[in-house]
Amino acid sequence: MTNDIDTAHAMVELRDGSVEVVRVSPPSARGPTLIFLHEGLGSAGLWRDFPQRLVARTGCPAVAYSRFGYGGSGPIALPRPLDYMQREALDVLPEFVERAGVGEHVLIGHSDGASIALIYAARANAPGLRAVVSEAAHVFCEDVTVAAIERARKLFVAGRLRDALARHHGANTDIAFFGWCDAWLDPGFRAWDIRADLASIRAPVLALQGDDDPYGTALQLDAIRQRLGTAAQIEIVERCGHAPHRDRPEVVLDAMGAFIGRCTGTMRDSVTK
Repeated sequence: MTNDIDTAHAMVELRDGSVEVVRVSPPSARGPTLIFLHEGLGSAGLWRDFPQRLVARTGCPAVAYSRFGYGGSGPIALPRPLDYMQREALDVLPEFVERAGVGEHVLIGHSDGASIALIYAARANAPGLRAVVSEAAHVFCEDVTVAAIERARKLFVAGRLRDALARHHGANTDIAFFGWCDAWLDPGFRAWDIRADLASIRAPVLALQGDDDPYGTALQLDAIRQRLGTAAQIEIVERCGHAPHRDRPEVVLDAMGAFIGRCTGTMRDSVTK
C-alpha cells in the first residue's frame, strides 16, 4: 500500500533558476534515493503515482524533478541545443544531486530521461551512483523516432495535444513541446548518437522497452546489450508502447523492484502492492 508514504512538493534552486521537485518518503527510508528523469514531454507530476508505488516496493526514498522548460520549473530560451541531453546529464543533473542533498542514488529515466541517465552514468563524476533503470531510451536517432515526432507535431498544432500538455506544463507548454520537437526534427540531430559512451558505464543497468514502441525499435536495446554485455539486464515488455510504466505498471514494478533490490541490498521480504 502507498497511503503511508509521504509526498511533498517543493522547488530546488540551481544556478540557472528553480526546478519543480516531488519528494517521496516511505515511513522508514532505507537504501539509495531513486531519481526519476522524465521523458521529452514529461514533468515530475506526469510520473503520476508510479514513484510512490516503486518506493513502496523498495523502501527507498525518491525524488522527481521537472527539467528547465517543463512543468513548474523555470523557462528556457529556445531553440534547445542539439546536445541538450548531454548538457542535462553533465551539467544540470550533477548540480541537482548536490543541491537536493542526494547521496547514493539510482537513476530511473524514461525516453529522453533514460538517455540522460545513460550519459550521466557513462561520463559524469558520480561516485554515489548505484544503478540505472533505462525505460525506452534513445541511444541513436532512428527514422521511426523522427516520424513519430512529426506526427506528434501535427497533433500539437491541431490543438488536441497542446490542450493535454497545458494541464501539466502551464506557461511552459510551448517551450516544452517545441524545445523537444524542434531539436529532434532538426536535420543535424540525425547524427546524434551516444553508443560510443555506453561502454564506459560501470553501474548495473536495467533496460526496458515496449514491443510496440512507436518511438524506437529493438535496435536501441541491441545497442545497449552490445556495448554493456553482462552489465545490462535487457527486457522487452510485451503488449506495450513507449511508456512501459504506464502501459504495464505491474510488470514494470516487478522488474524494477527486483533489480533495485539486487543492486542495492534493499530486496524486501514481501512485495507490497
